[in-house]
Amino acid sequence: MAMIVKLDDMLYARRMTLTELSGKVGITLANLSILKTGKAKGIRFATLEAICDALDCQPGDLLEVPREHREDEGARADAREEERI
Repeated sequence: MAMIVKLDDMLYARRMTLTELSGKVGITLANLSILKTGKAKGIRFATLEAICDALDCQPGDLLEVPREHREDEGARADAREEERI
C-alpha cells in the first residue's frame, strides 16, 4: 500500500526541525529522514505515538492514503462482493 507521509508539513506547521524532533523522540536523524522522504516500509506504533506526542498531532495528520489507491481498493471490494452473489 502506498502511503503519503506528511511529516515535513507537520514539522513546518510546528516550526520544528527534523533534528529537534529527533532529540525529542529519541529516534535517529537518519531514520526520521527515511520516514520523512517516504522511503520507510513501515513504522512501529510506539514510534508513531512518540512522533505524534512530540508534534501534538494525530496519526492521520502524518499519514495519508492516496485517493487513487482508495478508489482501486473500493473497486476490488465491489468486484469481490459481486463474485460472492
